[in-house]
Amino acid sequence: MKIVIAPDSFKESLSAAGVASALARGLRQALPEAEVIECPLGDGGEGTLDAVLAATGGEVREARVTGPLGELVTARWGWLAEQRTAFVEMASASGLELVPRARRDVRVATSHGTGELLRAALDAGAERLVLAIGGSATNDGGAGVLQALGVRLLDGQGQALAPGGAALASLASLDLTYLHPRLAAVEVVIAADVDNPLCGPQGASQIFGPQKGASPEQVRELDAALAHFATVTAATLGRDVSEQPGAGAAGGVGFAALAFLQATFRPGIEVVAELVGLDEALQDADLAVTGEGRLDGQTLRGKTPAGVLRLAQRHGVPVVAVAGSLGEGYDALYQQGLAAAFSLVPGPLSLEEALAQAEGLLERTARDIGRLWQAAQS
Repeated sequence: MKIVIAPDSFKESLSAAGVASALARGLRQALPEAEVIECPLGDGGEGTLDAVLAATGGEVREARVTGPLGELVTARWGWLAEQRTAFVEMASASGLELVPRARRDVRVATSHGTGELLRAALDAGAERLVLAIGGSATNDGGAGVLQALGVRLLDGQGQALAPGGAALASLASLDLTYLHPRLAAVEVVIAADVDNPLCGPQGASQIFGPQKGASPEQVRELDAALAHFATVTAATLGRDVSEQPGAGAAGGVGFAALAFLQATFRPGIEVVAELVGLDEALQDADLAVTGEGRLDGQTLRGKTPAGVLRLAQRHGVPVVAVAGSLGEGYDALYQQGLAAAFSLVPGPLSLEEALAQAEGLLERTARDIGRLWQAAQS
């Protein structure tokens, strides 16, 4: 019997590798003869880099870069030597979790650190850049990324713009003279699970700005600034990509990647599944177990369990999902072929208690799933 364990991380509790390990222990208690393959995953947000490195044996590299509010932070990126691929997680350099709630100011938050990681990867000889852009703190249209890669954003007096999305209202011209020369020969892939345009009711500022601390007035200010950035960019490049799906991802980093880096967009879970070899692992499997911290109606919108479900169905492999909690709409996954879903919580527990006990709860639930599976096969 072959079982593939392919979960996401449980935020604020366990990494994807930690979740997979706990599930594997539980399954082996009930099914000691089974071949259990651990394949931790991520969908582009925090923890995706760890999942990729755990599954591929890639090299962790670090750099001191500019954090969202301009202070230096130590950020990590992954080097997959055989594939000449660099894996950059935006959250590591420009993530919302790097900024204490009381200090969040999306008007000035910059994506510069993410650009510095990309520059480090280019200088290391990467031939393919995979940028996972979930969990960002920024709404600067990717201006910081571009500045780190050599683009000069200038105001009417020829001075460099200050960091942040609000400053884009003063943009007068773009100078691409010093754009990193290796970009022209490198494949850039954006791993994301959103398809929003840059501006408007479904744009970066309107949809994601409030999550990053923007007031209604600041949302309007930032949306106008991004629209101006798009106008100047279109005049400079001769094409407008602001309405393309994904342009609004990560506060507009998607726009910068489309316009200046000729990036292609792919669902984060698909990119990660490809890197870690999930398709190969699922061949001839009898069961797949996936999971995330909360399984609900949003799971179908590009989250890890939905991606595992789609891929497993191609191989005719039944899928069971495990989650810290089952939220509204999770049963829609049954219509997509999910075999069963299980919550970890055995009874009344505070959130803090559940997070602290997650490893043991995962192991116990996986053991019970294994016993049920064994009984069903007998």
